[in-house]
Amino acid sequence: MVSVHSAVSVIMAKRDGGELSDEQIDWVVDGFTRGEVADEQMSALAMAILVRGMNRREIARWTGAMIESGQRMSFADLPRPTVDKHSTGGVGDKITLPLAPLVAACGAAVPQLSGRGLGHTGGTLDKLESIPGWRADVPVPDMRRILADPAIGAVICAAGADLAPADKRLYALRDVTGTVESIPLIASSIMSKKIAEGTAALVLDVKVGAGAFMKTLDAARELATAMVELGTDAGLRTVALLTAMDTPLGRTAGNALEVAETVEVLSGAGPADVVELTLALAREMLAQAGIGDVDPADALADGRAMDHWKAMVRAQGGDPDAALPVAAHTEIVTAARSGTLTRLDAMGVGLAAWRLGAGRARQGDPVQFGAGVEMHAKPGEPVVAGQPLLTLHTDTPEAFPAALDALRDAYAIDAAAVPGSAVPDRGAPVSIVLDRIAP
Repeated sequence: MVSVHSAVSVIMAKRDGGELSDEQIDWVVDGFTRGEVADEQMSALAMAILVRGMNRREIARWTGAMIESGQRMSFADLPRPTVDKHSTGGVGDKITLPLAPLVAACGAAVPQLSGRGLGHTGGTLDKLESIPGWRADVPVPDMRRILADPAIGAVICAAGADLAPADKRLYALRDVTGTVESIPLIASSIMSKKIAEGTAALVLDVKVGAGAFMKTLDAARELATAMVELGTDAGLRTVALLTAMDTPLGRTAGNALEVAETVEVLSGAGPADVVELTLALAREMLAQAGIGDVDPADALADGRAMDHWKAMVRAQGGDPDAALPVAAHTEIVTAARSGTLTRLDAMGVGLAAWRLGAGRARQGDPVQFGAGVEMHAKPGEPVVAGQPLLTLHTDTPEAFPAALDALRDAYAIDAAAVPGSAVPDRGAPVSIVLDRIAP
């Protein structure tokens, strides 16, 4: 049968500001998956969607077509409720690492499908792969066994190739055609995989600020609302938190550096902002899973979360007690004057970590597990002239000049500020959670 649709007609319809019909969306996504719609045609359509947008019906249908391009998973028969979390990505965002075992320690099952980093935002799998022996690829039967085990209950792994494969192909095109920022395409990309994953509930962490894709609260609310609507329409209990990403999370940005900080948090210590956000997301996840009578702070304090972390790492072949990789070279950035640190830009720190080798420019590039940036002061804290502000870590010392260039305007010290006084604008950990979006 000859199709009544063509790629050109679909592109032109969206280019001219029209709504795509369900049939047009189904046809173009299926054709792209099968190779009948060429990459350059889908790239043109992605640009038209970026410029013209999509309404709720279009986004829902596009997401459904992405899901139907592959397989669906289901964990409905597990003996405990399932809940997942997704972050839109930020600098120093290691929250998934302590969060998954913490929520598992409180009685939920956490099937956390994660990705690798690209550009200035670190990837969860890259961080975990710095643990000797740890593997990201976990077959579904092993996932089910780990999730059902009350001593583990969480798995953080790579998504299989058959989970929303159309989205994987489209994302690769968006990355090289300037269309990554399209809110309909971001929302459908994230939610197609999360719905296909088969979890019963989902909490979204939508980052806002200089180090995030969403630079403003309005843009973040638009994205969060679109994703919550997609999840709700698909029968997935979904809620979103908007969280600050002007300043990096915690005191480290890298791979092994962030794993070490995760262990600190699970030991009952760690940076206040990481602990605050971990607990905020844990409480939302437990509420969505129907577990409202457990305080995750108790599971951090009494060691249960650490026990689940070690069991989770071992279940995926890793040694939680092994020494982590350490970079061969370091360079220290010191404070030029005394005063109060008033700004530490997440984008600058993220770019520096990337240039030191903690991230990758293209998918498939290797990363340095020991590379990254260690932060010795955060906004609002007093500093003294000559004290270390940042330590740069890398195996390739020739990367230091480019990293230092990224940091040149990334921080500010106010000599007139009263040491220890609150910084009235950006980066204070007290305001890490900015808003909540629910159905």
